[in-house]
Amino acid sequence: MNAFFMHTPVGDPINDSVSTELFFTRYATHFCAPIFIFLAGMSAYLYAHPTNKPHRSPTSFLLKRGIVLIAIEVVLYYLVWIDYIATTVWLQVLWAIGVSMIGLAFACHLPKLAIGALGLVIVFGHNALSPITFVPGEWGYVMWSILHDQNDLGTIFGFKFRASYPVLPWFGVILLGYFAGPIYTKAFDAIARRKLLIVGGFISLFILLTIRWLNFYGETLPWSIQDSAIATVRDFLNFSKYPPSLNYLLITLGFGAFVLAWLDTIKEKNPVFRLLKVYGSVPMFAYIVHLYVLLAAYWIFYGIVGAPHGTRFGLDSVAQIWIGAAMLIALLYYPAKRFSNYKHKEKHNKPWLSYF
Repeated sequence: MNAFFMHTPVGDPINDSVSTELFFTRYATHFCAPIFIFLAGMSAYLYAHPTNKPHRSPTSFLLKRGIVLIAIEVVLYYLVWIDYIATTVWLQVLWAIGVSMIGLAFACHLPKLAIGALGLVIVFGHNALSPITFVPGEWGYVMWSILHDQNDLGTIFGFKFRASYPVLPWFGVILLGYFAGPIYTKAFDAIARRKLLIVGGFISLFILLTIRWLNFYGETLPWSIQDSAIATVRDFLNFSKYPPSLNYLLITLGFGAFVLAWLDTIKEKNPVFRLLKVYGSVPMFAYIVHLYVLLAAYWIFYGIVGAPHGTRFGLDSVAQIWIGAAMLIALLYYPAKRFSNYKHKEKHNKPWLSYF
């Protein structure tokens, strides 16, 4: 729904000037990328260790999907934003997932403990690299912009490429997801899995509260007491996403662990389970289609209402964003369900369906 609220920029970390409703609406979206990339690592492990079948190397699987995701980011996602940034290609979440998958394609051959240790070192240590910077033209500028700093990479065929999602922290997250993959194998006890997830969530939040309270490490901007309680809470929770700070990853993955533990308890007849199962079976299909549905909706509203916020159409309240999001979920449910059935039926005859 970002296109419908472009008249109120949120910044990174989120601007102090935005309303509390918009702050927490934006905060809700923070949880998407970390959990998605963590689960991508888990999925890669489960692909490599199918039930009742011998181990298979996930390298080819990860390489192909990583390249496809980057291509989708550069082509299909760019077309959504072409009206705003006609000469800039923003390398965002699909880019980060794609590059992380390519990295995991090689890292997966390391010993399992080494994969987990490397993931922890990257997630907990990358904030210490913040003082390292390069200026355009220096030998390490492009590589460091890809790995850690949000910068322009250069111009190709007249298009400026910008690394919006620096990939090093995300690579650490996908490594941790791969390391945690065994807890979702058939042989692992479900109760033990839920206990591990809950304990992991509490440990993440305990570390977060400790280092954030002390303004010790994990975030580039310290917090302080503000004029009101809600402003103080906002300042305490306002973490950087580009690149994701340690604190950002601790709170998103910490609460994500609680959600995974809860999802492990709901039954197939639960309507939430059915909804998530449909969208989870065709995540890329739903993601791409929802972008273009929003794009079409934006221009329809623009044609009917005009531009009440400067030169663009925009919604008047945050509540309208949530209403629109609920309507979008309902609108896409049956197309996603039909495509999911088609994918399940034809996936052996049409391998390209596995990318959706």
